[in-house]
Amino acid sequence: MQATSLTVEHHVFRESLKAFIRKEILPHIDQWEEEGKIDRSIWKKMGDMGFTGLNYPEAYGGLDLDFYYSMILCEELSHCFSGGFTITALVIQYMSAPYLLKYASEELKEKYLKGVIAGDLVSAVAITEPGAGSDVQKIKTTAIREGDHYLINGSKTFITNGFYGDFFITAVKTDPSKGSKGISLILIDRHAAGITATKINKMGWHASDTAELGFDQVKVPVSNLIGEEGAGFSYLMDGLQLERLTAAIHSISTAESALAYTMEYINKREAFKQKIQDFQVVRHRVAQMVADIAVTKAFIYSCCDLQQSGMYAVKECSIAKLQASELAVRVVNQCFQFFGGYAFTEDYKIARLYRDVRVGTIIGGTSEIMLEIIAKMTIDKVNYQQQASTPISSN
Repeated sequence: MQATSLTVEHHVFRESLKAFIRKEILPHIDQWEEEGKIDRSIWKKMGDMGFTGLNYPEAYGGLDLDFYYSMILCEELSHCFSGGFTITALVIQYMSAPYLLKYASEELKEKYLKGVIAGDLVSAVAITEPGAGSDVQKIKTTAIREGDHYLINGSKTFITNGFYGDFFITAVKTDPSKGSKGISLILIDRHAAGITATKINKMGWHASDTAELGFDQVKVPVSNLIGEEGAGFSYLMDGLQLERLTAAIHSISTAESALAYTMEYINKREAFKQKIQDFQVVRHRVAQMVADIAVTKAFIYSCCDLQQSGMYAVKECSIAKLQASELAVRVVNQCFQFFGGYAFTEDYKIARLYRDVRVGTIIGGTSEIMLEIIAKMTIDKVNYQQQASTPISSN
């Protein structure tokens, strides 16, 4: 299945990207998974190819391409059999740096956004705290202004790129008395005094670094404030739609990868004098997975059309993220079963996919949060409004 809006240029781009992945990424995935660290040189290589700036303006070194190029990038990176590598790339380009483009000063864009697009800098978004996960309004990290700087105190957890990254787009309370209206976004340089970072030992996503961050009297210039003070919550709510859409693309592409990998296995593996794929129960389960993936993928592509058109599609992106992440878990689980005992070894990539896919129903808002958003919009007639900003991911 392919999006009907794709042009010849999109297909040429996909083939070029595939060739790059085969040469520069796939040979190193196993090493990065084992070491728990991605070689930083890959981001520079991707930057040189323009892959880290597809949807960003030419003024900052980007290519200013339509969203379908980003969709293709998400799909192909998700076929690398490493959720850790894929999420690292997606966090940089679609979950953290967009806040710089939309709301940051020209000074910050020149210093940090250009570096991300060039592949010289690795960015992260720091929202989640030990006591505040899905409920962003409950964050406790504070940023108290003193003259021309803020003093930041608090902690964050489950931060992708938090250990090896160069800077964090950080959600803080600049006025704890105002609830969500007291939340701001501040760019914090990883090397600022008073920051501690501890790697988290994860079940999956081994190639990515995930960290718990501590801020102890961290001094940050007021000029590092992103957008307006007190507007951080609305910025985050706006940015989550792109985050959830790319997460949905990643989930459905992971499901496709798992099924394709499994099809190769059941075509070769035999039991009771016939191929695994010839057992009716296997055939029908494969057919159901094909059907489920096709339907979900078609909906995700429609969401990509909405993203390209600039629509603020809260309900649609929430549905896409919910359905794709839940389906990916089911598909990988079924594929895992087809491998029998071999699935439980590290000799087959299905074991890695099994570990990696499970977190898809948690990141970017849990499935329960997605259901509540959909319920609010459907039952309570809640209408979420978009925060005015510089357009992104369309041209």
